Amino acid sequence: MTRNDLLFSIPLGDWVDSIVRWMIRSWDAFFDVIGDILTKIYEAIYWVLATPPFWAIIIVFALLAFFAKGWKLAVGTVLGFLLVYGMFQWDNAMTTLALVIEASVIATLFGVPWGIAAARVKWVSRITRPIMDFLQSMPAFVYLIPFVMIFSAGIVPGIVSTVLFAIPPAVRFTELGIRQVDESVVEASYAFGATPGRVLRQVQLPLAMPTIMGGINQVIMLSLSMVVIAGMVGGGGLGNAVVASIQRVNISLGAEAGLSVVILAMFLDRVTSAFGNKTKRSAKN
Repeated sequence: MTRNDLLFSIPLGDWVDSIVRWMIRSWDAFFDVIGDILTKIYEAIYWVLATPPFWAIIIVFALLAFFAKGWKLAVGTVLGFLLVYGMFQWDNAMTTLALVIEASVIATLFGVPWGIAAARVKWVSRITRPIMDFLQSMPAFVYLIPFVMIFSAGIVPGIVSTVLFAIPPAVRFTELGIRQVDESVVEASYAFGATPGRVLRQVQLPLAMPTIMGGINQVIMLSLSMVVIAGMVGGGGLGNAVVASIQRVNISLGAEAGLSVVILAMFLDRVTSAFGNKTKRSAKN
């Protein structure tokens, strides 16, 4: 069956293509500025991770793991990243980590305030829900297409698509956490003369922080998965290695790159989850 055989046709794809091309023509200077900013931020984070000796970075990661959860996670972190280094995937891992950090921070900086607004304003919540449904339901590969057209292949479309792919948990968990705060506590704060801003800062956000931290954990994990997929458009890092292993049918490279992604994911998940649990205990106390 072709389009001509249909009773009616909706050329949605053509409409989207026209919009994207119009944006490229009209906002070219704006996209250039955004691309330069994102690239410079990435280069700064990568410089911090890649310039020191590998063992110094491993010590820093181990200390983070120790303060987050204890010596077992610290030892596992050391062994895991030594394995990454031994597999000759250290530079790729640091590239991926730099991309994940940048995308996660941007998604959190935009997502948490958005979630706060959705929790406090009903019409914002109504608009937010279908937008988040759309962002979470869209296949990850589809995100890359318009941004490759806008920014061309490289790390920038990978970062932008990763931010959009990872932002829903930050928004939804923040809104959920604030809505779950006991209404009696909020009303008591108002009764003692607290302003709405003070109630948000000193009551709602501290009590919602464990849930918000759970959202940030999900943001980081989604960012890692999307950054790997972004290797298809020259996103760099372990994603490039995975794509190269598929193109060359290189089992050894695929195994090394895949295991490096697993180690990085386990480290990020365990550390952020541990800090989230600490926040939860602090909130209960």
